[in-house]
Amino acid sequence: MLKKLAVKSMQALVVPLILISTVFGAETIKIGTFLAVTGPASFLGEPELKTLQLYVDKVNAKGGLLGRQVELIHYDTEGNAHKARNFVKKLIEIDKVDLLIGGSTSGASLAVIPLVEWAKIPYISLAGAVAIVDPVKKWVFKTPHTDRMAAEKIFTDMQKRGYKRIALISGKGGFGRSGRAQARSVLDKYGLELVSDEIYGPRDHNMLAQLKRIQSTPGVDAILNFGFGQGPAIVTRNYHQLGIQVPLYQSHGVASKTFVQLTGKASENVRLPATPLLLADQLPDRNPQKKVILQYKSEYQQAYQSPVSPFGGYAYDGLMIALSAIERAGSTNKHKVRAELENTSNYVGTAGVVNMSKWDHLGLDLTAFKMLEIHEGQWILIE
Repeated sequence: MLKKLAVKSMQALVVPLILISTVFGAETIKIGTFLAVTGPASFLGEPELKTLQLYVDKVNAKGGLLGRQVELIHYDTEGNAHKARNFVKKLIEIDKVDLLIGGSTSGASLAVIPLVEWAKIPYISLAGAVAIVDPVKKWVFKTPHTDRMAAEKIFTDMQKRGYKRIALISGKGGFGRSGRAQARSVLDKYGLELVSDEIYGPRDHNMLAQLKRIQSTPGVDAILNFGFGQGPAIVTRNYHQLGIQVPLYQSHGVASKTFVQLTGKASENVRLPATPLLLADQLPDRNPQKKVILQYKSEYQQAYQSPVSPFGGYAYDGLMIALSAIERAGSTNKHKVRAELENTSNYVGTAGVVNMSKWDHLGLDLTAFKMLEIHEGQWILIE
């Protein structure tokens, strides 16, 4: 497989446009990517890009794919959905990529879907909103668990703990809005009653007013926050500041060491669903993901001297699924590659064991999620 790919230094991560290539021949396999490497969602995009760089390098160093080099072409969206759409248009029309991986945020991913479907190009999203793949879109796939799955995993845990009345607080961004909608849509399935429903904006410096209203609502058993970035960290610190006693749940949008660092002691006992990547050492040896996750963790940390995150893991899965589909297709013919993506079966990745189909362009179920609790700054496996 592939020849070594020269990549620009990591300082290039701060540049709006990153073209990760040297002088390639006309027959390279072009992977286009657009990620939020800078800006408020950089905690998503930076590990995603680092992962793609690392493994394109590794694949090329082993001789290539189908006897060809892999070229990674990247643009930094800064978390802006409008920029994402413009960059994807450029990747398709000017760079003429064979396949797209990216969209760190739900807003960016949803914004580019009409372009992808019109151009008929295989696309693997790295964002959480269920609307990316439900209803199924012919050319669109994704690797992260959905917000609906996160809500259901959390509500399953609440149900086991005997909670009945919950409060919801969510951000106004694409992920927060979608998460709120999905949580509300499945409440009845778990016998839960929504007794308080609060929203915060992306520029809010505190959520004390919203949390005080929740605190004054009679009979709240637990609180769920849907959001990512600074918002959930502020909610958690304010929750601790107010001395709220009922349990706080977060979504998988905060599943990174960054969240723990931003919240400190305030995140003690916070629960959330996440991939097994955060606690691979706690998995039983018989778990098929353990070997894959430990290898990814070792290689990433050796390359960058920084901890892994599930977001980088989603990029790893996206790239491996894409390259496997191209290899099985025996070419970069977009229709053949799309068909092979849809035929992905028993792929063991960082997010779970993936089985896609004509009716399912994610290929994961609730068993791929683990429920975690934070204790003294560490992730503890609950289920």
